[in-house]
Amino acid sequence: MNAGTRLAGFAVVLALVFGTAAFAGSQVDVDRGTPEADSAMGGGHGEEKMAVQAVRGLAVSDNGLTLELARTRATRGERFDLAFRIVDRRGQTVRDFDVEHTKRMHLIVVRRDMTGFQHLHPSQNADGTWSVPATLRDAGSYRLFADFSVDGKAHTLADDLTVDGAVRSRELPAPVSSVDVDGLRVSLTESATKAGAESELSFEVTRDGEPVAVEEYLGAKGHLVALRQGDLAFLHVHPDESSLKFGSTFPTAGRYRLFLQFQTDGRVHTAAFTQEVSR
Repeated sequence: MNAGTRLAGFAVVLALVFGTAAFAGSQVDVDRGTPEADSAMGGGHGEEKMAVQAVRGLAVSDNGLTLELARTRATRGERFDLAFRIVDRRGQTVRDFDVEHTKRMHLIVVRRDMTGFQHLHPSQNADGTWSVPATLRDAGSYRLFADFSVDGKAHTLADDLTVDGAVRSRELPAPVSSVDVDGLRVSLTESATKAGAESELSFEVTRDGEPVAVEEYLGAKGHLVALRQGDLAFLHVHPDESSLKFGSTFPTAGRYRLFLQFQTDGRVHTAAFTQEVSR
């Protein structure tokens, strides 16, 4: 299925199927470039029918492609050029990317304690590298996910960037049914509760108790990034055509952090929820 078909078919039910990968410590990655690391990754963008998807974002290489960061350290609070390239097995820079959700590259940045979430859209330079201005306000280790498609195949490659300074990690917030964001209340009205059981994640946006219509953003009504606590296994999913509903299956018990992005009045909002999944 090509990228245009994916964009046309947002009536999707997407599965969060992470396989049997065990939880890793918050500072432990799958070995870079190994066959085990490559096979641990999969999943990503929407399909017209139920998609069975494996874990993404655990390795820097996947099926012959590798993420190379221009720098792996940054200064806290200082704006810098976050640059990287995607290379093939021969070390050559990959230049041709599919358009996915109106963009050829999506970059997700989040600290290892799942704070400081950013969804960026870099620009491609003449030499094939990608770059985007960024500011990381807190010290610590950040996970960078390059989410893209080449020749109709989706990839999510990830690596770490360190911001120097004293690290003050935050505990994952307890699950709640609603959060306030930019004067809006975002409610999680339906959610998964049991590992392995298909269920629906459904969100509602209100202002002063009245429903708020969300606008199309990057070709959809909303975007959802799910990260698993511990190893930060990654999935980027999308709702049906007309609402903020996401099909999901969580195969392992534990906690997940959900980052919902949507747009109202031309402004993009991000609402974060902790999802508890039982055995």
